[in-house]
Amino acid sequence: MPKINTRNLADYVLPLDMNGLSGRMLCLPAQAGKKREILFVPGLHTSLERLFGVIEYLNKYGGVTLPDLPGFGGMRPFYKIGQQPTVDNMADYLAAFVKLRYKNRRLTIMGFSWGFLVATRMLQKYPEVASKVDLLISLAGLTNGSDFKWRRHSRRLLWIGSSFFSLRLPAFLVKNVALRGPFIRLVYRLVEHKNPKLRDADRQERSRRVDFEIKLWQDNDLRTYMKTSSDALYVNFNDTRVDLKVYHIAVNNDRYFNNTMVEHNMCRIYKDFESININLPAHAPTIIATAAEAAIFVPPKIRRLLNKQA
Repeated sequence: MPKINTRNLADYVLPLDMNGLSGRMLCLPAQAGKKREILFVPGLHTSLERLFGVIEYLNKYGGVTLPDLPGFGGMRPFYKIGQQPTVDNMADYLAAFVKLRYKNRRLTIMGFSWGFLVATRMLQKYPEVASKVDLLISLAGLTNGSDFKWRRHSRRLLWIGSSFFSLRLPAFLVKNVALRGPFIRLVYRLVEHKNPKLRDADRQERSRRVDFEIKLWQDNDLRTYMKTSSDALYVNFNDTRVDLKVYHIAVNNDRYFNNTMVEHNMCRIYKDFESININLPAHAPTIIATAAEAAIFVPPKIRRLLNKQA
């Protein structure tokens, strides 16, 4: 894969071994004079490599840690230790990571897409973790299945399909038949003019992005992806309040989420809510290549908040 970042990612990757699961975490130490500690919680279909540009950008404001979650980024899935990749199990895992990594230190949490759902559930279940959070940011995050734009019938069909492919045998067949490089490349070639991840790129850049998509599909555990996707479609944790304000970075014309419903559901969970809108060509690009390109994800209001002394 071509080098796409200003720093060498390998210099900042550490092993992550917890609860019998092995993965990686990306740790960029704080620059001189910066005390803020930022935990970035990734979404689905992701890796440290995909998000390195965002982490580099956030490093301007403090130390940043991005951990793999079980089943994603090449980390072993919960299935390997006899557990299901439910939101609750992910939240328990994240809480254990926070207690191990941050101990008595305060932290800022930024959750991306599905990652914010996991962060929310963690804060609901572990008030002692919530009490350590000095700033909470949702980057195109969700908290409820009703946040999705799809109609009831479409959502039901998506749930049936993702639930089926979360089963061991169907997932095994897809992984070993459909998730081959040539097949994935053909699928993306057929939709490249409509797919928001590809349609703004020239032929060479499209090829690079598709190569990266192939790696993501092959590195992430398919069963975990399908199970977490199916659960997210109907999740509802609105009955438990969190005594924090959330700053929500909303993507205008987000192809996945209804921003009005996102606000409604976050207001039911959090003490306070503030939305900041940004324009993106997609919910998130395939590769966030550099810190400069990642700046669009962090609007001026969030930059000012991050720049305050933690």
